[in-house]
Amino acid sequence: MNIIFGPIHSRRFGKSLGVDLSPSKKQCNFDCLYCELDPAKTMDSYEDVVAVEEVTTALKTSLDEHGDVDFITLTANGEPTLYPYLSELIDEINSFKGTTKTLILSNAANIDDVKVQEALLKLDEVKLSLDCATQKCLKKLDRSHTGIDVENIKSGMLAFKERYDGPLVIEILIVKTLNDSKEEIAKLNEFLLKLQPTRIDIGTIDRPPAYDVKPVSYEKLLEISHLFDPGLPLYIASRKKAEISPSSYTEEEILETLSKRPLTAEDIEALFDEESQKRVKDLQQKDKIKLVSTNGVEFYKKA
Repeated sequence: MNIIFGPIHSRRFGKSLGVDLSPSKKQCNFDCLYCELDPAKTMDSYEDVVAVEEVTTALKTSLDEHGDVDFITLTANGEPTLYPYLSELIDEINSFKGTTKTLILSNAANIDDVKVQEALLKLDEVKLSLDCATQKCLKKLDRSHTGIDVENIKSGMLAFKERYDGPLVIEILIVKTLNDSKEEIAKLNEFLLKLQPTRIDIGTIDRPPAYDVKPVSYEKLLEISHLFDPGLPLYIASRKKAEISPSSYTEEEILETLSKRPLTAEDIEALFDEESQKRVKDLQQKDKIKLVSTNGVEFYKKA
């Protein structure tokens, strides 16, 4: 039973050591169609619980072995906020972690629970999933447990954001024909403008899913990104399926593109040909484009 895994190198979170709070089996209040774990009945509490001492002992051993870790990432074969001793565990980790940051990867189904909020307030960073802004989508795509309501998730996120001082990252996983419609994206955009998270990551399926669902292409992700308000700090997190050929952009076209959606260096490399990339650098030197950092990700924006 491996509680600790990694370290894993991430573009967004550096060198991360994972802590699996459900190492024995999948224990989750969602059964997402795209999950890489085998299908399982949803639940609202853990059946198999690892002791706090067992988790911290394993973590201390790994930290001694890997002393230069950037993040301790709380996750699970399922949903980590279902772990019944989460608040106590975070207190213990904070007592010995030193300068290493703590992060949780949660599906946000319990974010309206004040006790869950109290636990997450003790973390250095929080990443919450939000694939759907409507109840119909939540039931179909995330296959949520009975009683979970998307409006409670949204109100819980807003309440947590009011209380939390650290970076709040929202992750949206786009699945072909399920949450890629203009209507669903409009609902997500409407809510995210209220929430104003530190960063929004959108991606698609890049591991074999539990059910027969399909990813969207990088081109589709780029198209979807343009449906969000350009003021939102949105990062396209998947380029594995990029089939687009780099194109030539004039200076005016580059500025117009960046006014609609800030792009990372990786986006520019995928979209712009070599001459256009030189124009980007020229525009930056002329102060018509600026490079801004949002929670570890750098974006080119129109100045």
